[in-house]
Amino acid sequence: MIVRPTELSLTLITQSDHAALAWRIMEHWVADGLPVAEHRAPILHAILQHDNGWQEVDLAPILGEDGGVLDFVSTPIELRQGVWPRGIERLASTPMAAALVAEHAINIYSRYRDDALWAPFFSQMAELRARYAGAADVSLEEIADDYFFLRAADLLSLTFCNGWPDVQRLRNYAFKLEDRMVTIQPDPFAGATVPLDVPARVLARRDYASAADLAEAWAASTRVTVRGVLRGGDVRG
Repeated sequence: MIVRPTELSLTLITQSDHAALAWRIMEHWVADGLPVAEHRAPILHAILQHDNGWQEVDLAPILGEDGGVLDFVSTPIELRQGVWPRGIERLASTPMAAALVAEHAINIYSRYRDDALWAPFFSQMAELRARYAGAADVSLEEIADDYFFLRAADLLSLTFCNGWPDVQRLRNYAFKLEDRMVTIQPDPFAGATVPLDVPARVLARRDYASAADLAEAWAASTRVTVRGVLRGGDVRG
């Protein structure tokens, strides 16, 4: 679950809804050869489904020990690790997409490379990546090259959904969220403005006494749509 705090409230967005927004963003991307890419279809499918392993976890928010709501970064390690083999295996019928999602898991958790608690996870992800790349008859180098599009879509969507204010950089691109507008430089959308909208639920920002207390608040939470735009332009900062 993505948890976007304000002074008085928490806006919660599921990982699947974030992924759907990432997919809609990349459908508008006309740079870097994507419109004519040989693997365009599995790339887009991987983007849409890259967080499908979170579906079970995101059925309800998770209570932290301090009474707060845990986001996807602070979710217990066994849940964070467990979503990926489940999600990758769901993509078995589209093996290149499965390999791209395994590549994604390896990349986003790279900071844990030297952590013994993560060693089996990286071994499993590497095995799944190799297995599904082989099934798709593509090389690991092709997976690494095409992974750029998944990472770009994921990072753009996360920047908007989380409300991250800092400049984000990926390859030759820089992008930044200000108010409800994400600006990216250089422009990969050929001058088009991409609408951003994602469903969310709003909870009070407070300490929850128990899991039951949080569950009751979740059941009564307000449903909203978080809206914004994405377009090319100058990025400073």
